[in-house]
Amino acid sequence: MISKTPVSLITGASRGIGRATAIALAKAGHELILVARDVAALQQVQADCQVLGALVAIHAVDLTDRDAVTALFRLIQTTLQDKALSNLVHCAGQMQDALLAMTRLTDLDKLMALNVGATVQLCQLASKLMLRHKAGHLLLLSSKVAESGSAGQAVYAASKGAVSALVKSLAKELGPTGIRVNAVAPGFIETDLTAHYSEDKRQQLTTQISLRRLGQADEVAAVIQFLCSNDARYITGHILAVDGGFSL
Repeated sequence: MISKTPVSLITGASRGIGRATAIALAKAGHELILVARDVAALQQVQADCQVLGALVAIHAVDLTDRDAVTALFRLIQTTLQDKALSNLVHCAGQMQDALLAMTRLTDLDKLMALNVGATVQLCQLASKLMLRHKAGHLLLLSSKVAESGSAGQAVYAASKGAVSALVKSLAKELGPTGIRVNAVAPGFIETDLTAHYSEDKRQQLTTQISLRRLGQADEVAAVIQFLCSNDARYITGHILAVDGGFSL
């Protein structure tokens, strides 16, 4: 008998939105496969989710290592056996603040390798597993800056713009096979990616947000949890802003 417990693979699960998503999906009864580079942090998230009753496997993988990612999915396929991979939630990513003139090509390559290259490979391998069951869901993280742009974040915005375009195209390509594809586009969220912002910059940003505060990781995770649920079964090709009204 095929298990009806949803199985969700979450990247970037050791901290920030990825960690919050792992907690949210554990509470919702998902079996979890958590991926990140920091083994100690992953083990802590695993323990937190197990307390909530979730079955949790962890894998320390550098997502820019294509061979390692391929090996990971071979292992996942073997481990799943007859179970379906219900969701890929790809939260791993890199943000770079730099004026275009100051952007080094080596930094450009690293950012694109994770934000774009790894994203495409993960979608490719996850969708192959999902095709076996003619169902599944790919959930990616875009960003508010992909739509509006941001001075000093041109390369980062370009990488997230690629993610948004990928969502639209894959939703059309994979929809007939029963696979949904969506993204959330967070605004300014309190995570490690924004921890370096000065207090002046935080105040400046707050004045541009309708709700007059930065967002929290668990608020993004709640939206992801909904999109990964059966209640969202007719939603695909959508990029949902979670930005407190910053994009208005």
